[in-house]
Amino acid sequence: MRQRDDMTFPFEEYERRLSELRTRIQQRHLDAVVITDPENIMYLTDYQTTGYSFFQALVVPLEDEPFMITRAMEESNIIARTWVERTRPYPDTGDAIQMLVDALRSFGLANKRIGYERNSYFFPAYQQDFVHTTLTDGKLLDCFGIVEQGRICKSPVEIDLMRRAATATEAGMQAGIAACEAGATENEIGAAISSGMFRAGGEPPAVMPYVTSGPRSMIGHATWEGRVVQPGEHVFLEVGGCYRRYHTAMMRTVVMGNLSDSMYKAQEKMKQALAAVHENFQPGMTVSDADNLVRNIISDNDVGARLVTRSGYSIGIAFPPSWDEGYIVSLKQGESTILQEGMTFHIIPWMWGVDGDKTCGTSDTIYITSEGCESFFSMDQNFSVKPEHGAGSVAQLSSSRKSKSASKNEKDKSADKPHSAAPDDAQHDSQ
Repeated sequence: MRQRDDMTFPFEEYERRLSELRTRIQQRHLDAVVITDPENIMYLTDYQTTGYSFFQALVVPLEDEPFMITRAMEESNIIARTWVERTRPYPDTGDAIQMLVDALRSFGLANKRIGYERNSYFFPAYQQDFVHTTLTDGKLLDCFGIVEQGRICKSPVEIDLMRRAATATEAGMQAGIAACEAGATENEIGAAISSGMFRAGGEPPAVMPYVTSGPRSMIGHATWEGRVVQPGEHVFLEVGGCYRRYHTAMMRTVVMGNLSDSMYKAQEKMKQALAAVHENFQPGMTVSDADNLVRNIISDNDVGARLVTRSGYSIGIAFPPSWDEGYIVSLKQGESTILQEGMTFHIIPWMWGVDGDKTCGTSDTIYITSEGCESFFSMDQNFSVKPEHGAGSVAQLSSSRKSKSASKNEKDKSADKPHSAAPDDAQHDSQ
């Protein structure tokens, strides 16, 4: 290893990660592992590039120095970013998998027990078949998940880094909320979010923000397509801020006009679910029980909405096409994984189909502590409501509603006084 002090984390953090990986390699009676998942390579070495669609691999022997196989152009990323000293670059006219096989032979691993990530997106079956048919003296064994065992619980320095991602997430969301108004296009809102994230120090996320308005909010994973927001509609926003490839994410909802009874009920259900998360999540709880806690609250509603997905997923290092680590662990029924200190989750008690034609969301990114859990965010969870008479400014509304009698009394007191337009009896207090 080449010791250096200009990587994302202190050098000792990478030494720890590599040492713990080697312990797991030994426990599985392997002599080496071939790591091809870009998130796993970055976790171990700090290597990153947008060119991960070209084959790349980190080979970690149990006892010898690791080495990397990359496209020749990407070798500069190894030199500039990582502690790795041994590389085997291949030209664009070369054969990446043949280079991997030749390197395994060159470093004395051709007849050893070698683990590989059989389920990696970036090591397809035809490439795996070539290694199996070419490296006939060795034994190739699936070790998918061996690096993720270390990634699932974030260290204190990773939690600190995710706080920087959270700063970008909140800045982007605040900018998006400010941009939401009748007459604005979804594109303009998306542009505002992106600008807010990047100006706050955020870096390109694995997924650009989700922005849908009105009936388009019912389309899963849709985002801006130039639609103009209409008076009385709502806008669904989901933002994932990124810093050094670590992500945090949040959902929020903006309402143009008065907050209807059903949307108010949806808001309160999601806040109730998130409050229950902060009250009950703790080490030792199964993810199945965690999911049921959230799911039971959301399912008990009278506005026609459903929680149509898992209720949360691990989040951290990510490259496109997704910002989540849900394949490592997701909060869903039947899963027996235990919550542990340092786990980080995007909790999504969102509601699909309010009144049959609206999707709204309020979510949180949390980390599990020794005693419970904490949020990365400080933003208000209420819907942002922009009454039609004041569409040019954001009016954050409180969670408590005025009773009709209180509203009537207030009107009676001011009946003889001139005043500006006010919400009707069903309108909520503004903060």
